[in-house]
Amino acid sequence: MGNTLIQYIPKQGAQIVLVLFLSFLVGLQREEQKAPNEPYRFGGVRSFPLLGLLGYALCLVSGGNLVLPGIGLAVVGVFLWQSYRHKLEGSLPAGMTTELSALLIYVIGALVWREQYWVATTLTVLGLALLELKTALESMAKRVPGQEILTITKFLLLTAVILPVVPNRTFGPMAFNPFKTWLVVVAVSAISYGSYLLQVLTKGRGGILLAAILGGAYSSTLATVVLARRGREQDRPHLYSGCMLVASGVMYLRLLALLAIFNHPLLHRLGLAFLILAAVAILGGLLWTRLPEHNGAGVQPALEPKNPLELSAAFLFAALFVAMLFITHYALIYLGKSGLFALAGVMGVTDVDPFILSLAASSAAATPIAVAGGAIAIAAASNNLIKGIYAFSIGDRRTGIQGLALLAALALVGLLPLFL
Repeated sequence: MGNTLIQYIPKQGAQIVLVLFLSFLVGLQREEQKAPNEPYRFGGVRSFPLLGLLGYALCLVSGGNLVLPGIGLAVVGVFLWQSYRHKLEGSLPAGMTTELSALLIYVIGALVWREQYWVATTLTVLGLALLELKTALESMAKRVPGQEILTITKFLLLTAVILPVVPNRTFGPMAFNPFKTWLVVVAVSAISYGSYLLQVLTKGRGGILLAAILGGAYSSTLATVVLARRGREQDRPHLYSGCMLVASGVMYLRLLALLAIFNHPLLHRLGLAFLILAAVAILGGLLWTRLPEHNGAGVQPALEPKNPLELSAAFLFAALFVAMLFITHYALIYLGKSGLFALAGVMGVTDVDPFILSLAASSAAATPIAVAGGAIAIAAASNNLIKGIYAFSIGDRRTGIQGLALLAALALVGLLPLFL
């Protein structure tokens, strides 16, 4: 019966009804915003539907030619500009959201004629949301510092501007791919920036443990150093050393995420072992933080989040990644498997991501999966041991000893994938 009814409704009739409905919603919202003593404001429940119908009708009579609808848009724009000038002549501050909404409704009428129903409806909903959320958006703009906007701009520069124009082809005997190199930078930056945003959003509500979890998502080494320094200020060795272990457990999850992006065979080889290591470290660290402190310390203080996204750091990471790609390639050729494993142990002193991702990005012919998997396990274990040494060197005596013991044990267990 429904299909039969639709057959008797002209397509143009249904389009007109949709234009009226969408434009009426925006007009109703604008009408409700009018203040009783306001001297002048353009449009309402009648003007907006008329503008939508005008845009639809001009497209209909033009038969698809954009000249007439374009002239109509220019004429409407002139009238709206005159309306805005009239508001500016008043004594009160004048915004132009109503005039912009009117232009949008004109375009929506044209979109409905072109049968872009989803686009027209989506634009209307988004426009209504922006109009209704005026207070919340203006309040957010006052709370967000300019540095955060600059950071978002940098992230978009890395992902949406640079990445699409990087050539996606291989060069040389090592099959160096510039696109894959920059994709590594984007992937690490996305994980780092995402964890940073979560830490900012939960600031003051998660304390040290949450900071360790999120910090481990972008740099467990940095998180360990920060925790060791804070541990010197408070006598809570179980809390801080346990959080160091948790951060290292999250590191294994971060490595799995990167392997899932760049090398599925390596993910299949190391996935189960790394998941077990992550679970052991995270659960063990959580249990360790619950052990009673001798001084009976109470509430966890919050750690100030540090923004890890800097263009200089991104470029340095790309350079390190390329360097590690060359070093691992020639180490395997001239030093063999044992030489690559020795290099993996040395790489644990610094951030292991460039070395591990260079192995993930290399082809199976250049670096066999078994060898690459072993080198990754050694590099991660070496990094855990180095973090324990950092904790022992930077933190207070009890926190340093416990952190070194826990991370050394994790490093020893982390070598198990070599024997699987």
